Amino acid sequence: MTPASRGIDLAAYVGRRVRMPIEGAGRFAQFAMRAVAVTIRAPGRWARWRIMAPLLLEIGVMSVPVVAITGGFIGILLAIESFAQFQAYGLENKLGMIINVSVVKQLGPVLAAVMVAGRVGGALTAELGTMRVTEQLDAVRAMGANPVAVLVVPRVVACMVMTPILTIFSDLLGVAGGWLFTVAWNGVSAREYWDNTAWFLTWWEPTTGLIKATFFGLSIGLIACYKGFNCRAGAAGVGRATTESFVSSFLAIIIINLALAEFLRTFGSLVLGIGFKSPLS
Repeated sequence: MTPASRGIDLAAYVGRRVRMPIEGAGRFAQFAMRAVAVTIRAPGRWARWRIMAPLLLEIGVMSVPVVAITGGFIGILLAIESFAQFQAYGLENKLGMIINVSVVKQLGPVLAAVMVAGRVGGALTAELGTMRVTEQLDAVRAMGANPVAVLVVPRVVACMVMTPILTIFSDLLGVAGGWLFTVAWNGVSAREYWDNTAWFLTWWEPTTGLIKATFFGLSIGLIACYKGFNCRAGAAGVGRATTESFVSSFLAIIIINLALAEFLRTFGSLVLGIGFKSPLS
């Protein structure tokens, strides 16, 4: 093989590696737009209690224990890692504001979404992937039904609805965990703990967390359904799609969190006039 031919092969390989992610992003965008269009234009196809109730139960209610336990332990860990440092400066009574803002604004929504992506997203991908492999999706089309309206939209909507609700459970248990270690275990004044929290924590911080959780749920549902609809044949294809679903959902959660954190911070400061309060003041 001549150097010229090797150069051509290398260029072709690089071109394929660059083209494939771009094509995948385009296909996902088309899939997402179809799902959104069906959601808005034809709510009668999916907004039925007999369709939504099992999904809400599986995605939401069955995920409460793992999300709540995770949130509670995160609150305790934050208190454990921060208490000694704050106590060294005589600021242990201000620890609640740091723990509670961190939980409701960042950690609660992110951890709840990661649990949903791991527990629910993988299951949705495996379910729809199995339907694709066994040609059940083709059977739905042959019956004259739109598989996006019947199978995708209800799952995406259920993820969007239940992820913020699960975030509330994660927040509550995280706040309770921080209080348990700081007040109940280490004897910090409960009145000062909650007064400082109330001074530092406004309505906007929990709201930003719920806004993020809604976008997290949307991304998890869309990615899980897209991976299931486009998985390769065989058991190995379903397994690979499930893994890709969780990894892609996790990356989407991190990227969306970063983008929304800056956007919501700027929006709260410029539009709502909510500025930063120093915990040392």
